[in-house]
Amino acid sequence: MSTRARAVFVAGAGTEIGKTYVTASLTRALRRRGSDVSTLKPLASGVPPFGDPSFRESDTAILLEAQGLPVTPETVEACSPWRFLAPLGPDLAAAREVRSLRLCDLVGWCEDRLQGADPETILVFEGVGGLMSPVTAEATGLEWLKALALPTILVSGSYLGAISHALTAAETLRCHGQTLLGVVVCESLGAPTSPETVAAAIARHVLAPVHCIARDGECPEALVRLV
Repeated sequence: MSTRARAVFVAGAGTEIGKTYVTASLTRALRRRGSDVSTLKPLASGVPPFGDPSFRESDTAILLEAQGLPVTPETVEACSPWRFLAPLGPDLAAAREVRSLRLCDLVGWCEDRLQGADPETILVFEGVGGLMSPVTAEATGLEWLKALALPTILVSGSYLGAISHALTAAETLRCHGQTLLGVVVCESLGAPTSPETVAAAIARHVLAPVHCIARDGECPEALVRLV
């Protein structure tokens, strides 16, 4: 009987809040502890063509480099098989390229990795956009996550309004029976309050551990131990 690999899903309370930064930082920290890690972002938009100089700044390239992997056409395809050029929600970006994506295909791809990975490997899946962002014409990121039923790390920013967004996402996960492993508040540049202040406010309303990370900081050790 096949068994699933150990895995975690990194979801966002919103978009452009540092989700990839947290995922990459977590990946590097797990590798430093001697863990085998496979970090995947199956679905990505706003990705320039491979070979474009700006590709090195894409989420996919950042995650490959965090794993110590070369950025090649093969590794890019293995990490992010669905890539779209427009910096829009995946459903809109796909439509602009006259392409389509079904939730069953996305979930099936992820399940193949979960079933086929070495039992000693930790899989880290990064979502796209915010938790309720559409990932296909019919499905949201929440439906993707529910289909995989993986423990979730929720990433929040520290911008004005981040507390409400994070608590709304955490409550959504709770109402849908999903496991919230922890919350990470990633520093938003120019925010009126510190990440620590935002994290303390969120921690008063959720049962999961809440951590902070600076834009140029390392992944909190407590979060690495949790994963």
